[in-house]
Amino acid sequence: MSIDRRKAFHDIANRRPSEVPYLVGAWQHLVGHEYGSETFARAYVDFVKRWDWEWVKINPRAVYYAEAWGSQYDPDDYPGVVLPRQLKPGIAKPEDVESVNRLDPKGDNAIGENYRAAALIREELKDRAVLQTVFSPLSVYLQIADLPLYPGDPVAKPIVTRDQIIKDQSRNAKRALNNIALTLADYAVALVTPVEQGGAGLDGIFFAETGIVSEGFFSREEYLEFSEPYDRIVIEAVRKANPDAVVLLHTCRKDSHPDWFVGSGAQIIQWDQYIGGNPSIDADLDTVPVGGASQNDFEPDADPEVVRREIQDTIARRKGRPFLLAPSCTVPTPANEESLRILSEARVA
Repeated sequence: MSIDRRKAFHDIANRRPSEVPYLVGAWQHLVGHEYGSETFARAYVDFVKRWDWEWVKINPRAVYYAEAWGSQYDPDDYPGVVLPRQLKPGIAKPEDVESVNRLDPKGDNAIGENYRAAALIREELKDRAVLQTVFSPLSVYLQIADLPLYPGDPVAKPIVTRDQIIKDQSRNAKRALNNIALTLADYAVALVTPVEQGGAGLDGIFFAETGIVSEGFFSREEYLEFSEPYDRIVIEAVRKANPDAVVLLHTCRKDSHPDWFVGSGAQIIQWDQYIGGNPSIDADLDTVPVGGASQNDFEPDADPEVVRREIQDTIARRKGRPFLLAPSCTVPTPANEESLRILSEARVA
């Protein structure tokens, strides 16, 4: 059975009749290939083609947003994690908040580098939907200061506190968040603008809220004040620039409140169905969900049969209703290849 994967993706996202009820995808950090537009694009296209993912979530280095606003990392030193070692945060003292300005997303910076990589990936993968990862403005703001993006973040080593860059100077914080949001909106618009109109021609964005609302990390009130208005700037810019573009919103970790994001303008929402405080994949939410197997079950020493059972259970729970089949988050680097094979072969067509 041969299907038009790109059309099927948009049909699923918009809950239109589709040739298949789901499409399969996964993403991974390609450590050693994350710097340089051409280097990363080539490696990522190879990753997608090797496993024949039916839809593509580009997974660039997670720190490129902070790099654009002055954070520095060692691209040759990944100390046991999928993040390069930080040399200097972009916000090292409270006064640095005032230096967070609007940037050119096609310029000579890390965002421009990843825009160009996304365009190259689009060119090589015309037969399937391609989404670029865009962190939420609040997530980017925290990352510039090397502040945690979720409770218990073991990697963050901030010099400033969250209160020092948010509550103690809320006016400056909101100015910085607005500048980040406008930059990311310009970036997202360039990504989803058709190639013939000067853009990268992507099908949409993967909008990562990270873990900012997990386990009350930011309260509902704090989210509404410091995140939601700036998220809206990015999402509305995408929808206005290209009404056919898809926004897939990911909210990470425990108690991640996917219900908060219904009505945000995102057609698709992803949460981890396997951890505490989160709804199951068949929850009655007015959205198209992403689900499948737990990312933890792709660890090299994990049992691939667990992945098979989780995939079968997810498909059964959806009862033919549209969704995207994928791990609950980024698969480990390295990952269990038998588990990836089982996921890849779960394709309908």
